[in-house]
Parts: sequence; structure tokens; C-alpha cells
Amino acid sequence: MMNIDTNKDQNWTIEARAPIFDLKLKEIWAYRDLLVLMVRRDFVSFYKQTILGPLWFFIQPLFTTVIFTFVFGNLAGISTDGLPKPLFYMAGITAWNYFADCLNKTSTVFRDNAGIFGKVYFPRLIMPLSIVASNLIRFGVQMFLFLILMAYYYFSGANFSVSWAIMLFPFVVILMALLGLGAGMIISAMTTKYRDLAFLIGFGVQLLMYATTVIYPLSEAIKKYPDYAWIIEYNPMTPIIETFRYGFLGEGSFSWDGFGYAIVVTLALLAFGIVVFNKVERNFVDTV
Repeated sequence: MMNIDTNKDQNWTIEARAPIFDLKLKEIWAYRDLLVLMVRRDFVSFYKQTILGPLWFFIQPLFTTVIFTFVFGNLAGISTDGLPKPLFYMAGITAWNYFADCLNKTSTVFRDNAGIFGKVYFPRLIMPLSIVASNLIRFGVQMFLFLILMAYYYFSGANFSVSWAIMLFPFVVILMALLGLGAGMIISAMTTKYRDLAFLIGFGVQLLMYATTVIYPLSEAIKKYPDYAWIIEYNPMTPIIETFRYGFLGEGSFSWDGFGYAIVVTLALLAFGIVVFNKVERNFVDTV
């Protein structure tokens, strides 16, 4: 049962014209039990009627890594900066999956929860935050799989090494979560009026992956396609994934300028996402 403190310090006034940049942090903290329940619901409901259940956490990245290794590594012969191909692709897939899951699921939060939003009041930001938190469980499982693969190649004598940038790993995870959260809230707000976006977001995110350094290193893109490499460089997920690889594998085009750019873009999208989300939540029930 959810326990909500009803002290006088936690009495709120629900207004239609509340500040659009109000994060309602006190309310979110008071409804933290609801946040935990939402995380549990997302985890249980997604795998409740599946045969393999949470094993899909392992199966999906493994199959994707095998396919990428065969198609892009062997057939296409794309360079992996001297790293073992499965390890290179697993690093990109692990990071990308967390961002993509946060973006995909947050982008439909209004549509998927219209029934609840129209009947019960609670801080609406609870929903997208629960999505980010529940996806963090899946990310943790896939990170464990990635570390196992790292250990295998390390004891097999593969040429890679952990670098000092591994200390940036917590910030990398936060950036992936906030970037997916901010972009997802913007799209979710837009889909309340423009339903077509819901159909575009699915394959749009898949296409965006090819403009990110998941299946090739940034150095290879700059070398072979210097006229178009700027598209990849200005993708905020590129420096995030490059930092991830550089930290764990010692290879990647890491730079403080690129990492700082990713931080600025992430914070800008998050701020704009919160503003749009808070504005739309007031009357979205009339349009969904």
C-alpha cells in the first residue's frame, strides 16, 4: 500500500495556471512510493506473459551483437579501431539501448496513460521518471553482460584497456537518461495534437542509430566521409557513446569539447521538455 505523508508542510494547491517550469519536486518526493510502484508495474507487465521473461534482457543485445558482427564487421568490413568486433558492438548497443528505450517509451506517455491522467491527480512527471528508472534495470543487466564479455576477451589476450574516463561512467548514464527523457517529453507533448509522430518515432529512432557511432567509430566516419561527418559529430549521443567506449575499452574519439557539447544539448532539451510537458499536461485530455 502506498504511504503518503499528509503533514501540513505537504499540502498543495492544484491550479490550472501553475508555473510551466515548476518541477513539483516536493510532490514527486511525497509520491515516491507511487514512483516505485510504477517501476515495478513496468517491469512486471512487460514480461508477464512471455515464456523467457527477463532473459530477453540478455537475448536482445546478444542477437544484435552477433548480427552486427556478421553484417558490419565481417561482410562490410567496417573498422572497429582494433577492438574485438563483438566487444565494440556490444558497447555501442548497451549504451544506445538505454537511451532509445527511454526516448521511445517516454514519447508515448500521454497517449499510453490518458485513462489514468484523466481520473487521478498525481505529479505527471512521475510517469516519465518511472520509465527512466525501470529502463535502468534493463541497462544494468546488459551492462553486466557487457562486463562478462570484457572479462572473456581480457583473459583471451585481446588488445584493450580500461582508461581514466571510466570515472565519467555515472555522468554518461545520467546524460543518456536525461537526453532520452527530455526528447521523449517533447515528442509526447507533440503527439497529443499530431498523432502521426507516434508512427514516425519507432523507425525514426532506428534511423538515428545509424547517425551515431554504434556500428562504426567516429574516426572511421571522419576518414571516409569528411563532408558528412559533421552530422554524426553534432549528434549528442555520439560523444556519449565515444566516452563510454573510451572509458571501458581505451579506444574512442573522446574530447572534453564533445562531452561538454553533449551536456549542454541534454540540459537544453530537458529544460524545454519540462516546459512543454507541464504546459500540455493541463489540457491534453481534451485532445488525446
